[in-house]
Amino acid sequence: MTPLETDFTDRERSKGKRMSKGSIWVASLVVGGLWLGGCNRPGADAPEALPVLTPAPAAADRAAQPRIVILGDSLTAGFGLTREASYPALLQKKLDAAGLGYQVINAGVSGDTSAGGLERLDWSLEGDVRIVIVALGANDGLRGLPLAQLESNLEAIIERAQARGAQAVLAGLKAPSEAGPDYGARFEAIYRKLAQKRRIPLIPSLLEGVAGKPELNQADGIHPNEEGAALVADNVWKILEPVARQAAAGTARSSPQNGPQSQP
Repeated sequence: MTPLETDFTDRERSKGKRMSKGSIWVASLVVGGLWLGGCNRPGADAPEALPVLTPAPAAADRAAQPRIVILGDSLTAGFGLTREASYPALLQKKLDAAGLGYQVINAGVSGDTSAGGLERLDWSLEGDVRIVIVALGANDGLRGLPLAQLESNLEAIIERAQARGAQAVLAGLKAPSEAGPDYGARFEAIYRKLAQKRRIPLIPSLLEGVAGKPELNQADGIHPNEEGAALVADNVWKILEPVARQAAAGTARSSPQNGPQSQP
């Protein structure tokens, strides 16, 4: 390349660099102007505020809450369902929504009888247990176990729960039709008898509106599906809500920070 050609090439390169820098500077102004114009133009929509979500109670806070223990079998354990779809989990949501600070303990064991519930009662009632829902007896009925044994076990569970200072709630159940009408009638009467004798709230029928309806049960015809479990939770909630509110009010009245209460 000749010196002239070299000089010309160098001048073109220098010119190109100046144009590139100028182009970049102009482009920056244009983009910046467009952005500013878009933000400041009249009638421009303001950025939407992000929704504020109320956090669920932390694990430590939940563990510190007084407990509601539901002592039961596979109906309580949520057989065939996710744990979140079981009726105890749905009751937890109802309590939270109502502002009632309890921790629901699902003490359901598949296949358990009233005798099994009695055997594991002590460790099921560990912690600050305020309410015990006794939902046992379905497997006693399915196996045709002696009714005197069922009554004795249920009463022992209730007595021991009350001795610990907990409010007991009894969930009524019905024996399967295969057990016969006589057995079925005497089976159901046990729950009414114990509720009256021990002066505790009674859930008339845990599976009211669910039992015997294929659309609300799983393929086995015994265990509720998700829709059925939601109805079971409603059955329990009708009785549990006032009991839970009364227990919470009693705790507040007896709290040392509230001072002594005047007597009527």
